[in-house]
Amino acid sequence: MLRDRNAGLYLGGVVVSGFGTSAMVLASGVWVKTLTDSNALAALTGVCLWLPTLFGPVIGVAADRVDRARLLVRGNLAMGLVLCVLLGVRSEDQVGIVFGVLLVYGVSGVLLDAAEAGLVATTVPAEVRGDFNGLRMTANEGMKLLAPLAGAGLFARYGGHAVAALDAATFAVAALAFTCVRVERAGREPSVETESDRSWRRDTVEGVRYLWSHPALRRLVGAGALTMAAAGLNGAAVYAVVDEGLERAPEFAGVLYAVQGAGSVLSGVLAGPLMRRLSERGFAAAGIAVFGVGVAIRAFGDTTLVLTGSALVGVGLPCVIIAAMTAVQNRTPEGLVGRVAATAGTVVFAPNAVAAGAGAGLVAVVDYRAVLAAAVVVTALAGGLLVRRAAVLAAQSSS
Repeated sequence: MLRDRNAGLYLGGVVVSGFGTSAMVLASGVWVKTLTDSNALAALTGVCLWLPTLFGPVIGVAADRVDRARLLVRGNLAMGLVLCVLLGVRSEDQVGIVFGVLLVYGVSGVLLDAAEAGLVATTVPAEVRGDFNGLRMTANEGMKLLAPLAGAGLFARYGGHAVAALDAATFAVAALAFTCVRVERAGREPSVETESDRSWRRDTVEGVRYLWSHPALRRLVGAGALTMAAAGLNGAAVYAVVDEGLERAPEFAGVLYAVQGAGSVLSGVLAGPLMRRLSERGFAAAGIAVFGVGVAIRAFGDTTLVLTGSALVGVGLPCVIIAAMTAVQNRTPEGLVGRVAATAGTVVFAPNAVAAGAGAGLVAVVDYRAVLAAAVVVTALAGGLLVRRAAVLAAQSSS
């Protein structure tokens, strides 16, 4: 896949910008905590970054209305400039600036991901899109293992301004990489309508309708949503697993997250070859099964089993996400890819935050193993969506 020039440039841009983003995500919470001494406000930084995901169907329309290659370049450059605003933050009175920048950050993340999905669908050959999406996941997870440590060290030594400057620089480098991508088409299908004839609401509904009306995409994205809901429940129980199950200090949760991240890195590397062998649906179903087993064995109070379960969670969880996003790129008309990908992102990732909040409440009142059991049940429902689809296809072929 890396022999394809466009795919290599895309991946390079993703790696660089992902490093800066991962460092900034951690540093923003620490920065707000340092300025305000408030845990609640520090936690609010994550909400600002996540909230725009809920508006993916609306934001994704923009990626289908403009030249996607130029949007990626200009969007990354714009975010580099926006981050420079943080260089003026000096006191608690200016913490609102941090939240404002993070909201813009979240919106740009949804928009640029939608543009990237559309551009990948038109410039990266179909036979290596699964490899690209898998390696993109590997790059993101790898950065999550390395960048937070770098961001924390940089913040401790030089403060939040240095992390903001680093992130701004990574956006500029990513823009340069995307500038070098060779685009033969404008990145969208020509429309028989003029811009004045089109409405934002109509385009938004069109993307949602296409995703819902396509059986294969609907089931893959639905399975992804249920799996991410199960992941939210599983994540909410992690500290209880460490404390009540293993009787270890809370810091041991960092070891579990590192093992899970390593599993995700491996899964991303193998995604392309496995998808070619198993199909998108088969790859997603296999990943869901591995994820479910991983969640289940974390209920046993044994360090080896819990570590193994964390690795299996890391291996299995990305599979359905990679499969769903690859299917969107391969099976959506060029002019709709941006908004359909953004809609799929909303459907897949929003349940994770909702389930995480619900899981946090449940852990406070019930045994953590009951929460993990609920996660396993939800995972089984996710697998059932894909198994049912396979049974329908088998029945149709036999008839």
